[in-house]
Parts: sequence; C-alpha cells; structure tokens
Amino acid sequence: MSTESLFAPFKYKNLELKNRIVMAPMTRAQSDNGVPTQQITDYYARRAAAEVGLILSEGTVINRPASKNMQNIPDFYGTEALNGWKNVINAVHENGGKMGPQIWHVGDTRNNPDYPAVDMEKASTMTLEDIQDTIAKFAESAKSAKDLGFDVVEIHGAHGYLIDQFFWDGTNTRTDQYGGKTIKERSRFAVDVVKAIRAAVGEDFTIIIRLSQWKQQDYSIKLAHTPEEMEDWLLPLKDAGVDIFHCSQRRFWEPEFEGSDLNFAGWAKKITGQPTITVGSVGLKGDITGSFAGQGTEKEDLTELTRRLERGDFDLVAVGRALLQDPEWAKKVKEQNTEALLDFSAESLGVLY
Repeated sequence: MSTESLFAPFKYKNLELKNRIVMAPMTRAQSDNGVPTQQITDYYARRAAAEVGLILSEGTVINRPASKNMQNIPDFYGTEALNGWKNVINAVHENGGKMGPQIWHVGDTRNNPDYPAVDMEKASTMTLEDIQDTIAKFAESAKSAKDLGFDVVEIHGAHGYLIDQFFWDGTNTRTDQYGGKTIKERSRFAVDVVKAIRAAVGEDFTIIIRLSQWKQQDYSIKLAHTPEEMEDWLLPLKDAGVDIFHCSQRRFWEPEFEGSDLNFAGWAKKITGQPTITVGSVGLKGDITGSFAGQGTEKEDLTELTRRLERGDFDLVAVGRALLQDPEWAKKVKEQNTEALLDFSAESLGVLY
C-alpha cells in the first residue's frame, strides 16, 4: 500500500502545508473554565512534531452567552483564553506544524445537567439583534486567530450546532430573512458569518467551513438530497469567501448520491471547484457513533482513501480518532510502519495523550 499521495505538499493562497494530513477537530473539554492549559499546548504540539500537516483545534466558542454547553470547552475570546491559545500556536509552529482554531456556537444543544442554565439560542427564537451580534462575534474571534499567528480559521457549520440549525428545516422555522423553504434561503446566516469573517481577516487568510449532512440529533438527515440542492447550499458560501470545504461524513467511503461513488468531499469539490477535506472514520473500521457508545474499533488500511485522493476527489484528509489514540499516527504512516498503528479504544475520548 503506497501512502505517498498523503505526503505531497499542499498550497492554497498563503497556506502552505507539508502534507495532506489534517488533525480533525475533536472536543476535549479540558480547558479550565475555557482557558487552554499547558497540557492542551503539549497535546497539540505533540501532533505537530509527528508529521501532521494541519491541526484544527477542538471547537472554541465565540463571545455569546449560550455559545458552549460544557464549562471546560475552550473560549476564543478574552485576554486569558487568547493568551493560552498564543502559547498553543507558538508551540505548534516551533514543532513544524500549522494550525487553525475551529470557532463555534453550539446553539440549542444544552443537555448537560452540570452546566449552569442560561438562555438557549435557537434558530427559531434569536432576535435580529442577537443574530447580528453573533455574526460580529464570529468575525471577532476569527480576527483574533489571525492576530495571534494562526494559519487558518475554521467555522463550525456542521453536526446540528447553531449554524447548522439555520441550514436545517427541522430547526429553522423562521419567517424572516434568515428562514425559508429552501436550503439556499436558510444559508443566509452562514453566508453573513462568512462575509463578516472575510472582511475581518482580509483576502489572503484561509477560511475553512466544516459542514455535514448528518446531525447528532438525527443521523439520517440530508440537507441536500440532490447535486442541484448541494449547489444551492455550497455556491453561496463559496461566493461569500469560503476557501476550503471540510465535508464531514461518518464513513468517508460512502457515496453521497446515487449514480456516482463520489463522497461528500468529492461532490463539494466538483460543485465549487474549491479544495475540500474529507473526514469520517479514516484509518478505522467503525464509525464515531460506536465510540460514543463506548465501543472500540480495529484499524483499517488506507487503500480506498489513497485511491480517492489520487483520483483527485479531495485535497486533504482529516484524521480524528486514529490521531486521538496515537499522536504519532501520521509519522508511522509516512514511514510505512503500519504494523505499529493502533486499534482505537473508546477510553481515548477522555484522555489527552
């Protein structure tokens, strides 16, 4: 099995990566009251030192009152938290890596009894003033990322969180300009977030958006049922300023539409012409839902992944649980030391290796 294609350099605008491997964002919720610790810094630096081309942080929240659903999810605002993130990006750069924060608002997903009760922000109940302030706070966090020296910023628009709640007709029942019967109409909030971020960071700073068809509330949901609906969803985001589409699936090898074996990232690249990131059980046989249920899974070879990459379906590959389990996963793959790759244990979800 040749993995040479995973280690070809990648360049887009001012972003230059030594290879195609991306560390996927994975919630750790171990930043004390929202402030990244030295342990967090070491966690990311360890992956940078072991051949990961681009690290995307776990979701970090914007300065809105209901932006997080667990106390120790990291903030991306405020002097103390931003100083912690400055330590992180300095350490990543010192170890030869590149990194971007994923900026996030969880929306109406509060189900943790240990978290203090606050007003929820629902796509159906936010006032226009709330929406405009939220857009501004996304832009503010993105500008902080650039100012701190991060290499990219990623917007979390997937998995049933706030931005995705606007996309989804099951949660967006608004009757004003941020609602609508079509995915194009319901994309206006995301488009306005992207435009505000682009204005804040300038033309040369790379903006990634993470999107998904599936939702944590319902794995069977599809926002776009046809390629034409996907055009209506993605092209306005491209026009607003998205550079790279990060296309989340539970299993990267599954086709998105009948009549083609292209996955989500493959279709996104075909439709937009922009670079895309594929993600979803890379290097593992079982998907993330089993891990949430406490199940481990065996490692899987990368033959199908590299076949699709070499065919040009997508440009970058995000690795989640395999890199969570083993900080040196990318280094082992580069050295063709596949025998040393580890199976995944669900216990890794709660540990910072």
